[in-house]
Amino acid sequence: MIETILHKDIPFDEGNYQLIEYLDNYQIADGKKVKVKEIGKKIALTNAFFFDYLKEYHIPTAFLRKDGENSLKFSTYQEYPFRIKILNSADKRNSKIFGMKEGSELNLPIFEFHYGCGKESVISESHLIAFDLCNPEDMKLITRICSKINAVLKSFFERRNETLAEVCCHFGKYEDKVFLIGDFSPASLKIFPKDESVKWTNPYKLSSAAEVKKYTEHLFNIASVK
Repeated sequence: MIETILHKDIPFDEGNYQLIEYLDNYQIADGKKVKVKEIGKKIALTNAFFFDYLKEYHIPTAFLRKDGENSLKFSTYQEYPFRIKILNSADKRNSKIFGMKEGSELNLPIFEFHYGCGKESVISESHLIAFDLCNPEDMKLITRICSKINAVLKSFFERRNETLAEVCCHFGKYEDKVFLIGDFSPASLKIFPKDESVKWTNPYKLSSAAEVKKYTEHLFNIASVK
């Protein structure tokens, strides 16, 4: 995942805004941290593009605007301590459970709720509600927003001859409003080319700085093409 710095002590507007700075450090699957030149700048630009794109479809986000070369400005929010992984293709875990070929396209998306960073992080909606991590009304709203995000992004990538295999969504809340937060980095956005003859980088197997850089640039280039 991309390393970030959260700046909350902003001397204006009574602290209603915060900055997220994206660094050139990335943690790969084995926990090792690698340095990737200009990855912070490119992920910041990619994030800004997708947040603005989703706003066009009336999806609520906390994103306000780009601020500096590798920083984004967001509204203040309290982050929910869970994430929703939306799967349109069978990942390694589900392919083993259901006896499917890894990467097989699903007829309907899977919404997985994850809590914590351990291997056994999958939980259910009832866990979140029972342990007061989210109330039922917000849970319904978050699920609806996720469905819309998935539909919009699937269509976006299909028009570019790419398959959206997975997108991971994080949410925050300020007063009574729920917002999409998080990022669109290699850790949260997995896409594959529809043309099997095209040479590509597997986003599930990024084990070096070079592979992280190549996949990040692929996402960046897609976001840069209007």
